[in-house]
Amino acid sequence: MLDLLIIALADDPTPKDTEVKAGPLGFAVWIFMIIAVVIIAFSLVKQLRKAQAAKDAGVYGDEPVQRSEEPDAPGTPGTPGTPGTTATTDER
Repeated sequence: MLDLLIIALADDPTPKDTEVKAGPLGFAVWIFMIIAVVIIAFSLVKQLRKAQAAKDAGVYGDEPVQRSEEPDAPGTPGTPGTPGTTATTDER
């Protein structure tokens, strides 16, 4: 029995590089993988936004944070790091 297996394996020639192609199934697998990565990325961003919103709401034991939609304009008095303010680290 072992002799037949050795003969079968020895008689099986290796195909040349030009004889082997991925074909449409390989292309479909690559497209599926790209689509899966995009879906997972969108899901990750959605979950990170939900987690940040929960953190801002104080769900995780932090103090609730009020985030404004518009960032502070440069030079607004009272904003740390802008010219014209004299806040020190002890005052913050």
